[in-house]
Amino acid sequence: MPSFVPLLQRTRPRLAAALLALSALCALSGCASLLQPPVQPGEPEDQVVARLGPPTNVYPDGNVRVFEYGAGPFSQYQYMARIGPDHRLISYEQVWTIENFRAIRPKQDTKLDVLRRVGRPTEVTRYARIPFEAWNYGYKESGVWNSQMTVYFTDQGIVEKVENGPDPRYDDSRFRF
Repeated sequence: MPSFVPLLQRTRPRLAAALLALSALCALSGCASLLQPPVQPGEPEDQVVARLGPPTNVYPDGNVRVFEYGAGPFSQYQYMARIGPDHRLISYEQVWTIENFRAIRPKQDTKLDVLRRVGRPTEVTRYARIPFEAWNYGYKESGVWNSQMTVYFTDQGIVEKVENGPDPRYDDSRFRF
């Protein structure tokens, strides 16, 4: 009958390495909390900026300032922090949602209204066949689908229409030969 002691001695370094890797992975899983709001309403503005970093943009909205925290060109999420006149956080939320995009009003809202609601787009395009500037927002619709919301603006900066569809950045059918 074979002894398990030599087997344990041979596998101990591998087991230790596996446990070390697992503990490192567990420590890094705290990165998942980046998708959760790390700040709470009522916190002072300086504390919000200290925890989140400087905003990518700041938009005025009456006596409130809206801090945009963009995550980059391939992100599907964008967060906005609303700071009140008392320099305290009113809210912090992920704004690229179907509800926020549906709230954009064609023929009424301006570019600034859209920026205040959902922030800067993933991409700005001017199509040759239509006379509108298009702001594309690649987002995760319902937390599942890779979608792109496009907001079209007239030359006067008024929303003409809003259109939803699949995000071409994630369309793997383009690469099938």
